[in-house]
Amino acid sequence: MSDQQLDRPPTTATRATAVWALVVTSLAGFMASLDNLVVTTALPSIRQDLGGALEDLEWTVSAYTLTFAVLLMFGAALGDRFGRRRLFVTGLSVFTLASGAAALAPGIDTLIAARAAQGIGAAILMPLTLTLLTAAVPAERRGMAFGIWGAVNGLAVATGPLIGGTLTEHLSWQWIFWLNVPIGLALLPMARLRLNESRGPDSRLDAPGTVLASLGLFGIVYALIRGNADGWTSPAVLSGLVAGGALMVAFVLWELRTESPMLPMRLFRSRAFSAVNAASLLMFLGMFGSIFLLSQFLQTVSGYSPMEAGVRMLPWTAMPMIAAPIAGILSDRIGGRPVVATGLALQAVGLALFALVVAPDVSYAAQIPALVVSGVGMGLFFAPVAALVMGSVQPQEQGMASGANNALREVGGALGVAILASVFSAKGGYQSPQTFVDGLQPALWVGSAGVALAAVAALIVPRRRKDAEVEDAGAKDAETVIEGPADERVERPKGVVAA
Repeated sequence: MSDQQLDRPPTTATRATAVWALVVTSLAGFMASLDNLVVTTALPSIRQDLGGALEDLEWTVSAYTLTFAVLLMFGAALGDRFGRRRLFVTGLSVFTLASGAAALAPGIDTLIAARAAQGIGAAILMPLTLTLLTAAVPAERRGMAFGIWGAVNGLAVATGPLIGGTLTEHLSWQWIFWLNVPIGLALLPMARLRLNESRGPDSRLDAPGTVLASLGLFGIVYALIRGNADGWTSPAVLSGLVAGGALMVAFVLWELRTESPMLPMRLFRSRAFSAVNAASLLMFLGMFGSIFLLSQFLQTVSGYSPMEAGVRMLPWTAMPMIAAPIAGILSDRIGGRPVVATGLALQAVGLALFALVVAPDVSYAAQIPALVVSGVGMGLFFAPVAALVMGSVQPQEQGMASGANNALREVGGALGVAILASVFSAKGGYQSPQTFVDGLQPALWVGSAGVALAAVAALIVPRRRKDAEVEDAGAKDAETVIEGPADERVERPKGVVAA
């Protein structure tokens, strides 16, 4: 495609292609984002129906987030090598089939396996949504398209607990997974017929790195989840911790020496990149672990129905829809560092407020300040952190940086569920409302401490860079190559992988 062609107004065919791409990628991203939190308000119903201990409930969440995290960057590389539309359709097919398998699961083990398969499908399709959208939308209209795409994905996160609770209460918990099936089946032919195929340059795969990271993280999370049930000195738990840690060390050493690393270690030479990713991991550790337990508290102890619990979580989960635009304006004026640090501090304060007021007979009114403060903190974090990540690396590295940040967030979520649930089960349990609170309170303090450490990490990020450096950070990274003549190129957006 020539420069003159790029400058021409879009044709009707181009506009139609862009609209179809926006619809397909936004709906696919909505499903993948929704399944991060949609299961949380259904956990008591799943436990009642399928049985299982606390560690089994942890795996229904962590099986998805863990496979999603460790395969996210690998999924992007697969699309670059074998064709983004082809791999997008593959990932969408896996996700849809796995959703149906989760809905039909006869037992908790089958459900966990299906959730892991969902995570694999999401890890393949999610990083390809923005690259496919970029290839379809003219440059002058991408800002609006990315804004719509981001709003749809943000809506999925905000409404996840509510949708899960509503479907569980009025239909059954299986419908939180059945919901994906008709959407996926409708999107598959649309993706095949309406999306253009594209590939990326130099798309070598880092299979050894993916295997090492996957097995290492699985070993660590497995040990954390089984620690209280089996004993922290049991052979299985010690083996998981030791082997998992060793495999993660091997992963780092491999990434340092391979020519095409999944996670380039050179990125961590940047103080800003290291600090903002540490903050992201710790933020999701505290947030995911807390939501996992609090959504159960609202039903198990406070006696709310699944839908009522989802509605009462909205001051926290939906507040970012209000706070994020304000955070963006503040970030433009004073830089992202103080905004992110303030948001993390507020999230830590919100979790601490929960820990102070939580009790078997606590009223919902007493919980509202903690919910609102946590929600504002989350909103102040999400909007500026992407700019901090993008500004911490060179323009040609921004795609990898975005993928790494999103992968580390998901890892933080899986670790958060494992760690906070481990604290919960060590101090309390499901025997009575009081024993639940006895476990929940110290777990919330741990979550608050984790997010407070994230705020400290955010303060390590250097102050906003000036003039040319800021312009460089926002420069476009032309890495997307469309099939066809060598000069037919389009530009990849700053972040090719979304949260």
